Amino acid sequence: MELFELMKYRRSIRKYQNRQIDRESLQKIIEAGLYAPNAGGGQRTFICAIHDKDLCEKIGKLNIIRFDRSKLAGSYVSEDQPSIIDNPAIKSGFYGAPTVCAIFAPKNFLYSIPDAFCCAENMVLEATALGISSCIIARGEETFDNEIGSQLLERWEIPKNYIARCFVLLGYCNGEYPQVKARKKGRYKIIG
Repeated sequence: MELFELMKYRRSIRKYQNRQIDRESLQKIIEAGLYAPNAGGGQRTFICAIHDKDLCEKIGKLNIIRFDRSKLAGSYVSEDQPSIIDNPAIKSGFYGAPTVCAIFAPKNFLYSIPDAFCCAENMVLEATALGISSCIIARGEETFDNEIGSQLLERWEIPKNYIARCFVLLGYCNGEYPQVKARKKGRYKIIG
């Protein structure tokens, strides 16, 4: 698929089959993240891939513990692929994805968040090219800001000055792959 068509085709998937992705595909997705644009070419992001569905579910529950609905800009995401925004009964911010990549970056670096999300974008595009569904999830910072999360980071040997900025969920879509939503009008202008 041509890159622009791939970008238009990709969707955020929040319903996953109970089927693990293969390690070779995971390695390619990680590599795509490592080639993402990054501030000053510093290559500061660090990807920790969790290729264990049970552990993903445990961390997904940590991700949602402190979810603050008062800061939402909208209140509805999708009927076909519901979000925790749509359905408060969903108990995991990772939606049953069998593989999740946590993207870490330096805590006190000005471009830490943009670097992490550029990394995530490259990863979801590569996943789509490989026929693997994905979703970028925020709330990285608060996910590990608890005793269980701290223990996981220590066990994984994540540097103390690094913080989770976002996650990339990976798996296979359960149900029909969503169609493109119409683009809202008036979202850009060209000056000059």
